[in-house]
Amino acid sequence: MENASPEIARISNARPRKRPWAGAATFAVPLLIMALGALAWLHREALLRHAAEQWVVSDDIHPADAIVVLGGGVNTRPFTAAEDYLSGLAHRILVTDARPSKVETLGILPSHVEINRRVLITLGVPETDIETIGNALSSTFEEGQSLREWAIRNHPRRVIVPREAFSSRRVRWTLTQALAGTGASVQIQMLDYPDDSYVTWWKTDQGLIAFQNEVMKYLYYRYRY
Repeated sequence: MENASPEIARISNARPRKRPWAGAATFAVPLLIMALGALAWLHREALLRHAAEQWVVSDDIHPADAIVVLGGGVNTRPFTAAEDYLSGLAHRILVTDARPSKVETLGILPSHVEINRRVLITLGVPETDIETIGNALSSTFEEGQSLREWAIRNHPRRVIVPREAFSSRRVRWTLTQALAGTGASVQIQMLDYPDDSYVTWWKTDQGLIAFQNEVMKYLYYRYRY
């Protein structure tokens, strides 16, 4: 048998050459990740603050046909609603009838709808301009459906909804979905804060829990409804 040619021998004995940059890339990627992590840590407050500012929604408020006081937030929402009413932004306030708790059912505590009405009347809103909608509503989705029924009967152009910062995005999405096809639009009015605590949410347990819970609730609402 004849010997293989020198050219074939060179090819058969050749070994794959190592790329000169392969080893460098192996170390570069982890270093880049570590550098980005360190940068994010150094600027964590600015990043977390920006996350809150981007999450919160607050619309420019124009005169509307009604102000909607959703269940909960009795220390803030009816007060803002009364201010809006007295300033002439709307001439009707809708109070949703939230499902009563056990202590409310026993009459130990007044219901949220009763508290809201009392606050509004005490602050100068005529009882004739306060309307309760829904019955034993247990979620923002159900409140949105009750608002839709009211809108179909009354044909509003706009409604104002005072709301806390973190839940503002979920509430606007839910109520906008509920009012689709009625010709009515939703204006979310973010409730005033005495300081910038809502954008420093990670500094307190309450803020941390509230922000995380609202992100999860928003995702759930988008998936569920």
